[in-house]
Amino acid sequence: MRKPKVPPASSGNADDIEAAFYEALQSGDIDKLMACWADEDDIVCVHPGGPRWLGAGAIRAAFEAMFANGSIRAHAEKVRKVESMGASLHSVLERIEVMTEEGPRHAYVIASNVYHKTAQGWRLVAHHASPGTPREMQEISDSPQVLH
Repeated sequence: MRKPKVPPASSGNADDIEAAFYEALQSGDIDKLMACWADEDDIVCVHPGGPRWLGAGAIRAAFEAMFANGSIRAHAEKVRKVESMGASLHSVLERIEVMTEEGPRHAYVIASNVYHKTAQGWRLVAHHASPGTPREMQEISDSPQVLH
């Protein structure tokens, strides 16, 4: 399977690849989405409550099945990063717009996106997502909090 090229604007750093990944979700563009992934056999993706998808073929099939119902209106919020020279881990809160009988509502997903710097530039090597709740909009940390 031929790997599509990532648009030049999306090849600068891990942040650019992450932006391209979420843009591809929102537009339902499987080729652009897969162009964000590394060309490695051991790339991995876990959707909330789902199995572990290994390799580009399995990941592509999982997203194609999701896109069969339309695009995914996911937005990365509250991004926290741990970066090194060749890897970047982004912990994100995904706000996803879902249509219900009462109209559009928001669902929340907590995701970890791992990027490696490859010969082709920064690429996604792991996306692991877990169900979240609106409560996750509040972050808990070891940092002291001032209440006034």
